[in-house]
Amino acid sequence: MSELPVVVIGAGPLGLAAAAHLLERGFIPLVLEAGSNPAAAVEQWEHVRTFSPWPELVDPAAAKLLELTGWVAQESGFPTGREWIDGYLAPLAKAMGTGVRLGARVQAVSRLGRDRLVSPGRAETPFVVHVTNADGTECRVRARAVIDASGTWGQPNPAGADGVTAIGERTAAGSGVLTYVPPTIAQASGLAGKHVVVVGSGHSAMTAVIQLGEVVRKDPSMTVTWVLRRGVSEDTFGGGAADELPQRGALGVRSKEAVDAGRVSLSTGFRTERIDLVDGRAVLTAEDGRALAPADHVVVLTGFRPDLSFLSEMRIELDPILQAPVNLAGSIDPNMHSCGSVLPHGAEELAHPEPDLYIVGMKSYGRAPTFLAMTGYEQVRSIAAELAGDHEAARRVELALPDTGVCNGAGLFDSPDDENAGGGCCGPAPTSQPVSLQPVSLLLNPLGG
Repeated sequence: MSELPVVVIGAGPLGLAAAAHLLERGFIPLVLEAGSNPAAAVEQWEHVRTFSPWPELVDPAAAKLLELTGWVAQESGFPTGREWIDGYLAPLAKAMGTGVRLGARVQAVSRLGRDRLVSPGRAETPFVVHVTNADGTECRVRARAVIDASGTWGQPNPAGADGVTAIGERTAAGSGVLTYVPPTIAQASGLAGKHVVVVGSGHSAMTAVIQLGEVVRKDPSMTVTWVLRRGVSEDTFGGGAADELPQRGALGVRSKEAVDAGRVSLSTGFRTERIDLVDGRAVLTAEDGRALAPADHVVVLTGFRPDLSFLSEMRIELDPILQAPVNLAGSIDPNMHSCGSVLPHGAEELAHPEPDLYIVGMKSYGRAPTFLAMTGYEQVRSIAAELAGDHEAARRVELALPDTGVCNGAGLFDSPDDENAGGGCCGPAPTSQPVSLQPVSLLLNPLGG
């Protein structure tokens, strides 16, 4: 199989970085991207500014490759998604030439002539990647190894509190009243005079609420409701000044300022059960019967989940809770890991019973939040080394990760007043502050770095 390529699924930041490391190790990478452009997922949030600075968003092997073309690295600043594409990702894809195939959607990954049940000779048999091209034609690509860097962007978590779409959610999304993407500045401004509901508690939700809050500052005719499934605790607004990624910490600080300023109403303990369309507006109703005022626009930013459908013939071993590799899950589980710290990890933690198949990037975290680009760059460096037989380099740690500065325990869920509810493994449970429809307002900044 030495003459076959290593197929990389996805031409996003991690897929392109994986290809750069494979080239450095003497492999032939073939990157298959479903979109019409490289980093097609990043394009969908191109207006959002990252909370990681430029030096942490550029992979070292990719930088070496780009420097051969005369490319010059940005030394500072926090790029938007668009700036990340134009200043790094698009030039990197161009430098790889025919090694990146656009409009190539992977439908399945299998072993040549063997389904999931067949074991004899499996590890010595090439992978077969089944692809549908943009023109509708189908093809099969043989590969010596497969790295799935397809991400999770196309698989948003629903508004429904139990992990399943709320009653009426699909209808609301189909009508355009409900979306799963942060609004652009222009879109936010266009909602002046309207009632907008934001569902979610992470950095993307904070970004959206901050933008909308700024519109309220200029035009109080807009009303914004921020829906949280849990009560307010010490870590609701992130690590603040204790966060070693200052821009990420600033999101929480400005979020809290927005709450206190009254530009946004905060509705806590609200677990959405149904979304009804009434005269073209969406009415969200919680499991406890509470209903919000009709909304002209609903933005659901509750995180993402991996699409594992095209790996159904692969022997993968995932944690039953997070849907992340079992050897990685313990250190990224938001229900238990301490202070946001995640140990650098690579091929060993990401290995599956299917030899030479790896899931990397945000998808490797399953349903866990807060993935950093530099974590992924360490993943693909290690995997390229492992595929090359350099086991020592694969296990060597070449990364120091910043701390969030806060505990990320399960927190306040069913008992917001219970001192023993949730908390992390690095300290006692946070102090609860039950709130209902209080004023709030936020700040603008990241989505992944």
